[in-house]
Amino acid sequence: MGRNALWTAITATLRDEIGAGHYPPGARLPTEADLARRFGVNRHTVRRALAALSDDGLVHPRRGAGVFVTARPTDYPLGRRVRFHQNLKAAGQTPDKKILLTRTRQADAREAEALALPATAPVHVYEGISLGDGAPLALFRSVFPADRFPGLVSDLVETGSVTAALARGGVADYTRASTRITAKRATPTQAAQLAIGDDAPILRTVAINVDADGKPVEYGHTWFAGDRVSLVVTPD
Repeated sequence: MGRNALWTAITATLRDEIGAGHYPPGARLPTEADLARRFGVNRHTVRRALAALSDDGLVHPRRGAGVFVTARPTDYPLGRRVRFHQNLKAAGQTPDKKILLTRTRQADAREAEALALPATAPVHVYEGISLGDGAPLALFRSVFPADRFPGLVSDLVETGSVTAALARGGVADYTRASTRITAKRATPTQAAQLAIGDDAPILRTVAINVDADGKPVEYGHTWFAGDRVSLVVTPD
């Protein structure tokens, strides 16, 4: 059997197995080394077969994690009340977060304007990765007025929830006042953190959340992996 026939035969076998449900959506395929042993070929031949599956949209590589069967994008509602854990649970996924940074510093001009703060006001910054079933779905950076919520950083670390942390600060409910959605290309750092390809498509949202009196409590940026999340604008 010629070399071209080898990798095309491997591609056909894996395509059939994916179609039959042997590897369900979101599942990781065996490693290149394991597949090379299974089919009795070198890793370059396996790599060509996986590339063909990727070109067909059946699988996608995650940097440092392996090759995964493409899953149906998770619907993520953007309504007046956006709650990460509730949205993911409603989609049948297990939510989690990885905190990358918490710090308190002076607000920049855009943050001060969005939060209706004086130019030199301090803000809390909260950055991390949102995960669904262990897969990174989005990067986030949220900024909060520090004088109003002096204990927010420790509350965020302890609870892992913006909603719970704001509740401890006296905000029982908050809603989305505005959202701006922009299509972008992932930077190398974002691609590594989201385990997506360099220059892969991402969706950026910039939002301002307010309390019941209309006062801004959060200015947030979120960068969603474009192939894993569908943003759904709802009228609630």
